[in-house]
Amino acid sequence: MNKKDINNWIMYHEIHKLSRMGFSKTKIAQFLVLNIRTVNKYLDMSEEGYEQFLIHKSERNKKLSPYESFVVNKLEWFPDTSTAQIHDWLKEHHPDFPEVGPRTVYNFVMFVRQKHNIPYVPVTREYFPVEELPYGEQAQVDFGEYNMRMADGKRKKVRFFAMVLSRSRMKFVYFSHKPFTSQTVVYAHERAFEFFGGIPKTVVYDQDRTMVVDENIGDIILTSAFKNYTKSRSFKLHFCRKADPESKGKVENVIQYVKKNFLYNRPCFDIENLNKEAHGWLSRTANYLPHNFTKKSPQSEYLIEKEYLNPFVPLAMEIQIKKKYYVRKTNTINYKSNFYTLPVGTYKGSKTLVMVAEKEDTLEIYNLENELICSHPLSTQKGKIISNTNHKRDTSISLKNMIEQTANSFTDHSSALSYLQKIKVLYPRYMRDHLQVILKVLKGVDTLVADKVLDFCIENDLLHGHEFEQVVYVLSDEFNTKKQENKIKPMGKTGMEKANQMPEKRNIQDYENIINQ
Repeated sequence: MNKKDINNWIMYHEIHKLSRMGFSKTKIAQFLVLNIRTVNKYLDMSEEGYEQFLIHKSERNKKLSPYESFVVNKLEWFPDTSTAQIHDWLKEHHPDFPEVGPRTVYNFVMFVRQKHNIPYVPVTREYFPVEELPYGEQAQVDFGEYNMRMADGKRKKVRFFAMVLSRSRMKFVYFSHKPFTSQTVVYAHERAFEFFGGIPKTVVYDQDRTMVVDENIGDIILTSAFKNYTKSRSFKLHFCRKADPESKGKVENVIQYVKKNFLYNRPCFDIENLNKEAHGWLSRTANYLPHNFTKKSPQSEYLIEKEYLNPFVPLAMEIQIKKKYYVRKTNTINYKSNFYTLPVGTYKGSKTLVMVAEKEDTLEIYNLENELICSHPLSTQKGKIISNTNHKRDTSISLKNMIEQTANSFTDHSSALSYLQKIKVLYPRYMRDHLQVILKVLKGVDTLVADKVLDFCIENDLLHGHEFEQVVYVLSDEFNTKKQENKIKPMGKTGMEKANQMPEKRNIQDYENIINQ
């Protein structure tokens, strides 16, 4: 009798037991979570009748019975074959195979396994104890993440980098509130080597996307940032094969140790404080207590292994992650649901890009040549425009060059320079704005008018860009009116013909006759 038949018999006897205790059929159905028709049917059966019912149920023809021999043959040859694979083989080798659901095939395969005693035999991996590596030979690296409880009661995911020296089991952990990138992985390596006071000969990794772009039959293609970093360091790289994390079991255990011993039920206030707490945990627990396998303290073993590590000389580096953002035609970028302004003229078309990096509470914006364009305080709100009034000014040329360019618009260059210097003394912070107004209004203006405007402004001490602008409009109108009045319109062809025409001459006698009448 199989397990399913045992469960059926238990259910049958439970229904009859509850009925003898006086429970109604409805109550029995509710208590056993059955359909009331099933309860009625089983109460009407004797034990002999129920036994015949089970025998008939097991021997009745199944929809997939014609394919039983095929399934038996496949399972005898390949007992670890999944039901999904059997389903595909049935459709491949039997074009007339009916349209049935995966559950129907699963039930049929389980029936065949039970009937012909073909249990599922999973493929198991053989394990052997690994000999201890020499001191300083290897370290293993892996990443983890954990949902921590914040000070406000909410949950936030933190990520962490872990490195362990394979011989001594000395551990290092570095936490980040953002997903790791190639640059932050490099930074974490530097902090780990600094913590260990040396560099092992080989470091073992998963094929993580922050370090590996792709694998081509054993040839590992590294990300550019990580590749450049490894060239400056003396350690060798060993990457586990895909889907084979057990090749670096030591650091896998460290990841679980960090989660279950350090992070479990620990509140997180900020990432800097979490890293400080992690260093304390490493010194008093993770690296102090005897290791479960070696039965030795990692710190005591580390004192031996440290002598075998390659020397560590810190690299001059600063962790600063820059991401590319498109510049809008309004000379702004959209960063975390806020708009940050850029100097006028930054937008050069729809493909204009800048690089953005967060540094403490400041947002720094760089051009593609890694030159700082501007910086803004980071906003914690959303939908805001964070601007700098200087960004509306054209800073493509220096202020000195703008003054020279403006003075060259007048005949008397020295007087113009003197006038502009007075404006600069009066409005030192807004000199560029005044110059832009003057240059804009002088476009297309006659030099004679420009000189008269300059003289008028000097004489009346008008030291403001918009006052200069108003005088230009007035004198330009007067100049254009006089110019129109003094202008002689040349005669056209028709006018010349009329000028050469001779008037008709009347006979004087005609006039005398009119008068004498």
